[in-house]
Amino acid sequence: MSRALTPPARPEAPASGVRLLPTAAAFTAAAAVLVALAALHLTQGTSAVDTADLLRLVVGTADAGVWNVLSGSRLPRLAAAVLVGVALGCSGSLLQSIARNPLASPDTLAVNAGAYLAVTVVAAFGITLPMLSGVGVAFLGALATAALVLAMASGGGSATTRLILAGSATAMAANAMVSLLLIVFQQETMGLFAWGSGSLTLTGFTPILQTAPLVALALAAAIAIAAKLDIMRLGDDTASSLGIRVRRTRLIAVVIALVLAACAVAVAGPIGFAGLAAPVAARLIAQRVPDLSPHRVLLLFSALCGAIVIVAADVVLRALVGAERSVSIPVGVATTIVGAGVMVWLARKMTGAGAEDRPAMLHGAANRGRAAFGLIVAGLVGAVALALIAGMLSGDQMLLGGDIWNWVQGRTGSAYTWIIDQRFPRVLAAVLAGAALAAAGAVTQGVCRNPLAEPGIIGVTAGAGVGAVAFITLVPGAGTWTITGAAAVGGLAAFAIVYRLAWRAGLDTARLVLIGIGVGAIGTAVITLIILYSDPWNTPKAMTWLSGTTYGRTTDRVIPLAVALALIVPLLVAYRREIDLLSLDDDTPRVLGVRLERTRLLLLTAAAVLTAAAVAVVGVIAFVGLVAPHLARGLVGSRQARVLPVAVLLGMLLVSVADTLGRTVIAPAQIPAGLVCSLIGTPYFIWLLWRGRARAV
Repeated sequence: MSRALTPPARPEAPASGVRLLPTAAAFTAAAAVLVALAALHLTQGTSAVDTADLLRLVVGTADAGVWNVLSGSRLPRLAAAVLVGVALGCSGSLLQSIARNPLASPDTLAVNAGAYLAVTVVAAFGITLPMLSGVGVAFLGALATAALVLAMASGGGSATTRLILAGSATAMAANAMVSLLLIVFQQETMGLFAWGSGSLTLTGFTPILQTAPLVALALAAAIAIAAKLDIMRLGDDTASSLGIRVRRTRLIAVVIALVLAACAVAVAGPIGFAGLAAPVAARLIAQRVPDLSPHRVLLLFSALCGAIVIVAADVVLRALVGAERSVSIPVGVATTIVGAGVMVWLARKMTGAGAEDRPAMLHGAANRGRAAFGLIVAGLVGAVALALIAGMLSGDQMLLGGDIWNWVQGRTGSAYTWIIDQRFPRVLAAVLAGAALAAAGAVTQGVCRNPLAEPGIIGVTAGAGVGAVAFITLVPGAGTWTITGAAAVGGLAAFAIVYRLAWRAGLDTARLVLIGIGVGAIGTAVITLIILYSDPWNTPKAMTWLSGTTYGRTTDRVIPLAVALALIVPLLVAYRREIDLLSLDDDTPRVLGVRLERTRLLLLTAAAVLTAAAVAVVGVIAFVGLVAPHLARGLVGSRQARVLPVAVLLGMLLVSVADTLGRTVIAPAQIPAGLVCSLIGTPYFIWLLWRGRARAV
């Protein structure tokens, strides 16, 4: 059994009392910071109202237009920032206490993603609800996803890796569904893409007035159970012996946290990672001011810190991009960058299983003979061939086999020639991208000794997306090789950052995964920022890269990916023995003469290059690097010599089928292949976590 990743600090005993002076000083200082930020916040905006006008308003000499500007937009925006910050700060603090995990938050537990999905479903199908009903819808979505995440993570206690992987997978599934609804119901969901990153743009106080009482009631309920939460710090057994009903208290705390998160989503959308950063800041301050540690004080202080985080993020964002741009750029982009940075910092400080990680890659269900292996490979080759044929024949215009044969011989008419010329590069891109992602996933899982790992969770996918989107957006005339090179540089740079941050007297693979998820979140936020800053109304461009698609691909775009495969796959084959040894533990490779760190770095770099090349061609496609290698091990066992070719064939099959379905199911409209892969891969990933929930990752 592997040890769970655990924070270095031990649970604190409940404090017997709170001294008034240190507590009042801490709250006064935090309140002063919030007031100063609020005053600065009110001076920012698209109108000409400035600090002097605000001062004249205070002394009663300002024009009536000044108050109209404040009451119409600036004050509602400030009030929304404070309300949402309070809700998320308290929600995150409750979740961290209940999970006994400093990385628990409405984001990492997929609470925000579930609430966002529920609100999007209501909007897509034209259901009009008042604000409180909207909070109810968001709460139901948050409840469903949080329950799923906690159920999948159960059995591992507070195992950080399992909890965050479960939350990431569930959030990815919810976001894939949201993206699908945004594409299919474009008119009904207009504006929800930017809102989905958290927007404080309000035109009145109505949403705030309707939601604030519910937030106040939830805060009061949280304070009411604070003493029980203090006792639960000592452990469930001790709390039970002292008369605390642990299960009921935990359930009540989770419900309160979900209500607060739902209120925040209903007002401003899912503002990313504020519910992580604010409680962490509050707990760090509480380490220096112990009187803040009791929950009846800590929850309120976390709420105050949450308000500071949101208001500060909005002030900094509007100062950097300007008032005009800040209207279209959601404040959640800024909080995600800051909050995910806090997640990376926390992950670096954690201690993990290190060399005692168990060889999760061994798969005893399939030690097949050569004949069986050959039959499996032959069957998969045939399936890939059929998928290629189906991809060429299917789409908004269905073709016949004779049309393809005539095209090969150059005898088709102009109409069919145009259709096939457009379709062939897409089919080829899907097949090659699937092969690259599957090969990268097989290597990543082997090196990290984690069957739940994939290239995306070590930051490569998001980094490559940043590089590609930056060049496409900022250098519109950039050529194919330039974009591919930018994606490769971005992916490798992100991987280098993740690897360096995860290195502490050796590489802890669990820490690598957690830091990779944080860096990936930062990269996704940067992609959103680049697109919305440069062209705020071009949502399809964002969806292209964040959802993964073969649309508009040409043969010359595919060539760099083919070259990467031709160069790197033979390298992986040559290092198949080393990958097998790395999948066991750290000691065995050293004993057998493998230069551990150099080999690990080389192999992960190869996986990063393959992933970056695939992202440059088709955008972000998730789960292929997870599902294909895992299915391959189930079919042919754990030896890399067999896993690699079977995983490559399965990856080709998966992405090809996903692309064909996406082009055909709702033709002439299209579903990006990445969304289809997410919808296919997420249930499989959830099943993996559910099956292995009895042991910590």
